[in-house]
Amino acid sequence: MSPKRLSRVLRELREAKGLTQVELAEKAKVERTYLTKLETGAKVNPSLAILKRLAKALGVPVAKLLE
Repeated sequence: MSPKRLSRVLRELREAKGLTQVELAEKAKVERTYLTKLETGAKVNPSLAILKRLAKALGVPVAKLLE
């Protein structure tokens, strides 16, 4: 998956849930700056553990983040 695609999917899911970056970061137990980097494509290849936490916080399967 390309970083741009992950960033787009992540942002769209977050916004659809009505969450701010701060709220999602807190729910997923990641730094807000890390989440920002994922959403802008500045950070690529997050670990599976991070993807699992983000997916859980968004209420979606990990596969949804990788579409």
